[in-house]
Amino acid sequence: MTTSTVPARAGTRPTTEVPRPSRRRLSPASLLSWLMLVPCLVVFALFIVWPLGKSVSLSLHGSDLFGRPDAFVGLQHYRDMLGSGEFRHILWVTFAFVLLTVIPGVLGGLMIVLLLEQHIKGIRIFRTAFALPFAFSVASASVIFATIYNPAIGLANGLLGKFGVDRIGWLTDPSWALISVSITTVWMSIGYNVLVLSAGIGAIPAELNEAATLDGAGGWRASRYITVPLLGPQLFFLIVISTIQSLQGFGQIKILTPEGGPEQSTKTLVYSIYHTAFANNASDFGAASAQAIVLLVILLLCTAIQFGVLERRVHYK
Repeated sequence: MTTSTVPARAGTRPTTEVPRPSRRRLSPASLLSWLMLVPCLVVFALFIVWPLGKSVSLSLHGSDLFGRPDAFVGLQHYRDMLGSGEFRHILWVTFAFVLLTVIPGVLGGLMIVLLLEQHIKGIRIFRTAFALPFAFSVASASVIFATIYNPAIGLANGLLGKFGVDRIGWLTDPSWALISVSITTVWMSIGYNVLVLSAGIGAIPAELNEAATLDGAGGWRASRYITVPLLGPQLFFLIVISTIQSLQGFGQIKILTPEGGPEQSTKTLVYSIYHTAFANNASDFGAASAQAIVLLVILLLCTAIQFGVLERRVHYK
């Protein structure tokens, strides 16, 4: 930055110009960083921002017979939805499904991992067996459990018959349909939970368990007061992820209980969105988009509550 002197007139002192601030130029490294962010920003805009904006726009418009946006209706879809008894039933089924899958899935994975850490002969075989469900797709697992739940030749009723218990309509009885789908979902998720928790246990320093053994706190006492508290980050991660996956669960519900199960006993919010927008050529994209926005709000609220309540009790190393 340079300064210049203005020629002085007769009888006056020379004046100095005020220096002008120079413009900042991006360094090559900064320019390269912004250029590398461009693909990520483009993908984020195309697959997150634009679809979200489109969903909001559709939720404020009606739909014609072909599903194209029609007249602007404002918040009418939201008013109809929130004032509907059927929608309240759908919300109840959704939250019941989350409770029936998240809690048993996380606690079951924890119990399995703690058992696998015990010095039992041939434990490696069980470790592989419990992690195996993670390799199954939703469709494959659903077809397997559809065969297990078959009222005539299914394994479930076959085992009950050995103990003199009457056959159960696992997928046809409204009181059992949601439980049956939840059992399938827990089986599909438990392999992933076991892998995550096993990795967490592997990161725990062996000196802590050795010190606990020397102090006489081995076995289950060490698991309760040392292992489980140190698995806090992994348990918190699984609770958040499992909640999101359960709220978005669809494939197993569609395959095991078409049309939302008997008496809509398995019709969750995601299935209701599909049924409103696509099933039977419904094409009511406006009402379906309003339900999708409500689902997004529920996801954000659940995640915020979990971070606000559960994360405070997590002990990070």
